[in-house]
Formats: sequence, C-alpha cells, structure tokens
Amino acid sequence: MCGRFTLRTPASELVEIFRLVRSFELSPRYNIAPTQPVAAVRESAEGRQLAPLIWGLIPAWAEDARIGARMINARSETAATKPAFRDAFRRRRCLIPADGFYEWRKNGGRGKQPCLITLHNQRPFAFAGLWEHWERAGAAPIDSCTILTTETNDLLRALHDRMPVILHRQDYDRWLDVNAGTQELEPLLVPYPSGEMEFREVGTYVNNARNDGPDCVRPLGAGKSLF
Repeated sequence: MCGRFTLRTPASELVEIFRLVRSFELSPRYNIAPTQPVAAVRESAEGRQLAPLIWGLIPAWAEDARIGARMINARSETAATKPAFRDAFRRRRCLIPADGFYEWRKNGGRGKQPCLITLHNQRPFAFAGLWEHWERAGAAPIDSCTILTTETNDLLRALHDRMPVILHRQDYDRWLDVNAGTQELEPLLVPYPSGEMEFREVGTYVNNARNDGPDCVRPLGAGKSLF
C-alpha cells in the first residue's frame, strides 16, 4: 500500500521530467499524508499540467466528500471494474510525482519501525494515479486522486504484501493516453524491480502526520538534522 510519501524535488526539475506546460511553486514535503493536497500530472488540451489534488479519491456519485479518506489507494487488479474507480481508470489517469515513500515494519511486538523507500539513485519517480472531479450544491468542488497498488517485490516483502505502482519513465505517455485501453495498461501495473530500489530505517518522528520536515527522512540513529 502507500500511506505516506515524500516530494522534495523542486518544481523546475519536475517540469523537465514530465514535460509540463504548467506548474506551480512547491515546498519540499517530507511526510505527505492522506486527505492532504498532492501534486499530480494531468493531460489537458494545452499539454501536461501539474495540479494540486486532494489525496483520497471522491467518486463523482458520492454524497459525502468524507468517503475520500477511505479511497487513498486502489488495487490495480480491480480498479478498472470497481464502481468507485472504473470511470477514472477509463478517462482520468494521472501521474503522482514522489521521491520516496514510507512503510512500517513489524518490530517483534514493540510497535512498528518506519522505513523510507527510494530508488537507488534517489531520483524522483511517479506513482500510477487516478483522479476524479466531485461537486455538490452548497459545497466547494474538489479534484481528488488515489494511488494504485500492486503485489510487492522481493525487496519490500519484509515490509508489506502490497506496494504502490511505480511507472517507468518510458511508460508515462501510455498511462496518460486517454485512448489507451485496459489491455494496454495492465502490463504497466506490476511491481517495480527490486534491484532499482532500496530502503532504510528512519526515526518515529514521521509517525505523526503533522510532522513535515527533514527529520522525517533522517536515518535511524543519525544525529539531529541541521537544515
């Protein structure tokens, strides 16, 4: 699954990676949590744009926006057919930039140990996402999103049996192509290669979703961050 992630990469770098025609200023984020705004890449008539979406997809038919808090992840195996996600899977796919995500490992009955998972080269990547537009009379309209998950790879199996779908850069175009069908997309929804990833234990500072600073990513046992 994916319940917290980081995006410390400057917007200027994301513009180049995702070939964006429109962006917005980003502050480094060390502990992005459900129901918070996230940056997402969407296609538009003008080209790819970086847009702020609420993490937790609110289906267009939902009467109460609070349902989104339960829709932060969607299983890739069933997203194309589940009522909450199938329209978004067909028409509203997005990329959700990140440069790390967290998982909590069971710690022998002594609570759970947070771990930060990144690529070996520490470069940014993109989760496969879906987005939806919701509006009701008397309420502000909301654009929201969810992150697709798949079976875990060998490296992360000790942490969890699910992991977010991380797309290879050469597959970004296909994922965002509104004309791509389910048969074309399913091969993308697989575990990312273990050999390209790593993880390290971090301190419990990250456990509190209100904490969002460099100490969230500080390796366990390292000294206090100086920046």
